[in-house]
Amino acid sequence: MWYNQFRKIQKAGDLMGMTVNKELPLPADLKSEEPLTADIIALKQKRDREIRDIFTGASDKFAVIVGPCSADNEDSVCEYVSRLAKLNDSVSDRLVLIPRIYTNKPRTTGAGYKGMLHQPEPDKAPDLLAGIIAIRRMHIRAIKESGLTAADEMLYPENRSYLDDILSYEAIGARSVENQQHRLTASGMDIPAGMKNPTSGDFSVMLNSVTAAQSSHNFIYRGQDVTTDGNPLAHVILRGGVDKYGTCIPNYHYEDLMRLLAQYQKRELNNPAAVIDTNHSNSDKQFKEQLRIVSEVLHSRAYNSELKKLIKGVMIESYIEEGCQPIGSNRVYGKSITDPCLGWEDTRRLILKIAEEA
Repeated sequence: MWYNQFRKIQKAGDLMGMTVNKELPLPADLKSEEPLTADIIALKQKRDREIRDIFTGASDKFAVIVGPCSADNEDSVCEYVSRLAKLNDSVSDRLVLIPRIYTNKPRTTGAGYKGMLHQPEPDKAPDLLAGIIAIRRMHIRAIKESGLTAADEMLYPENRSYLDDILSYEAIGARSVENQQHRLTASGMDIPAGMKNPTSGDFSVMLNSVTAAQSSHNFIYRGQDVTTDGNPLAHVILRGGVDKYGTCIPNYHYEDLMRLLAQYQKRELNNPAAVIDTNHSNSDKQFKEQLRIVSEVLHSRAYNSELKKLIKGVMIESYIEEGCQPIGSNRVYGKSITDPCLGWEDTRRLILKIAEEA
């Protein structure tokens, strides 16, 4: 009785300062409208095994999670991923390329473009119904055209249900990693979940998140009472931090990696692993620095065999055209509208270099 009454109030309009714009389909309903083919399901299973083997240590391949800061246009994203697929053919004996198709964009102040999930057309008003359809279609098209399954960021835990049958990797961002719902949701994933260090750069917060994600939990998820198994593939992502004065403090240097190794050794965690995010506070968003940072990370791995086992991959922000641009009517195709990215030629050369040295 009370539930039906609540629904009537909710549908009537404003509720505690919140306007209900429209009801969204259940994830199961959207999946039935935009289903995966048997070929895609089999491909994802194969890719998931390949990526899992990196994080368990069964494979010595190196993961390269690479792509735009934010996926803002289906055509340019799918073209980019198809270019990656061709490159993957020549490096697949050493690397596993995982396209970044990030459909949610965290905003420090709440202002600005929040990703395709919010705005399928960046210069138009938010439309979440169109958004959830657009991101699912884009991910499916990218897989069909490239044969590569992708990574996305779990910015909103309950929204991942619209893509949880598609993704092969998920990242939990610096602003989300301390959030209980993110940690518990990650504990129910069966794919690698990368927990970034918070914006403060604190390693202990990040490792506490890994501990939580690797454990079993009972909680409310999408209106259901659920229990998770724990995710043994949860691991850390180092993305640099910011001190109290707003100065970026990188954490990809050899000393930082050794400190991380020591902290991992003090904890009883499954599959110790780290991915190094070469942009954000590690590069101070100087996107060309990613080239140098990758080289330093590879050198540290080559110098220390324990670090070689720990550092499983790098994360690189890259698009067709380098740099970034404002949202406007004359946007350059394949150029970021959020953080600046490496261009394709630099990316291609960098991936070939990683394949030689990793």
